[in-house]
Amino acid sequence: METAARIIFDDERPSDSPYVERVWRSHSERGGPFIAVASNHWELVVAKVQGETAVVLHGGETRARSVMCPADGEWFAIRFKADAYLPETPPGTLLDGKDVFLPVRSRGRFLLDNRWWEIPSFDNAEAFVKKLAARGLIEREQLARAHPRTAQRRMRNTFGMTQAFARQVERARLATQLLRDGRAIADVVAEAGYYDQAHLTRSLRQLVGLTPATIARGEHQLSFLYKTQP
Repeated sequence: METAARIIFDDERPSDSPYVERVWRSHSERGGPFIAVASNHWELVVAKVQGETAVVLHGGETRARSVMCPADGEWFAIRFKADAYLPETPPGTLLDGKDVFLPVRSRGRFLLDNRWWEIPSFDNAEAFVKKLAARGLIEREQLARAHPRTAQRRMRNTFGMTQAFARQVERARLATQLLRDGRAIADVVAEAGYYDQAHLTRSLRQLVGLTPATIARGEHQLSFLYKTQP
């Protein structure tokens, strides 16, 4: 059986930017497979592996899947809010591993929208995104005032998933975090808003790739999770 990756999430923080959900960084102590759980957020990721730097537009996941992690890697990511997007590269085009690797220069710059930008860091992420917004390179999809059918169509066209499915993803991530925090399965059913344990199990099998009991045991390395609210 292949040895699973060991990824350490070093730091994460919420953001006060109107475009950014939060910022996080991690490193790998051991390479191997890990489970990328479903997510309705896209990210700009700066990866450093074997002396090489990559800047990647990484999309969400519509279901859990196994992903390989290299050894001795370092990652920093800007996770964008669910309504933020790059008009030239809508999040719906990035789903399920369709990542876009942006050209990188050796002097710490990368190419976006035909302009070379300084590669951002954990500490200046918001300042970087503010520069993108000032040039009109990032926008927010205003759905609250739209007719429900119009909002659903725009959501699907831009982000590749419906609002209802995005809520399912967030609920599954909440349930996973509660289980990893030691909460009883019955309590998770009630707190996360599932009908019963069977409903919880079906959802987590699809969106996290594991049963509630397996998640609770903490035996598998998962992609980045963070505290959220019901």
